[in-house]
Amino acid sequence: QVQLVESGGGLVQAGGSLRLSCAASGRTFSRYAMGWFRQAPGKEREFVAAISWSGGSTYYADSVKGRYTISRDNAKNTVYLQMNSLKPEDTAVYYCAAVAVATMIPYEYDYWGQGTQVTVSS
Repeated sequence: QVQLVESGGGLVQAGGSLRLSCAASGRTFSRYAMGWFRQAPGKEREFVAAISWSGGSTYYADSVKGRYTISRDNAKNTVYLQMNSLKPEDTAVYYCAAVAVATMIPYEYDYWGQGTQVTVSS
């Protein structure tokens, strides 16, 4: 069992930056690939980024490539999402999730956090 808690969301102006954190409980964190997803009002949950269990492989949605960076610290049981050059269309609730093998498909993830709101003003 893995419990995930996101933090770091907030209100930021367009062009600004935020860093999201996702803290995991349990001693098996390093066995899981981790992903970040987001969901805007009235829209489906969409893939943002994922990272392999070792951190050696990362994957990004085209919409965030070059602006977002996913990373992890297995010693701290934490995964991060550094978001730069934020745009109003990045506004959403951001979720972290855990899965055995990194994937962009939400329903393949086993564990989810409660989400953190990111709002980008124009």
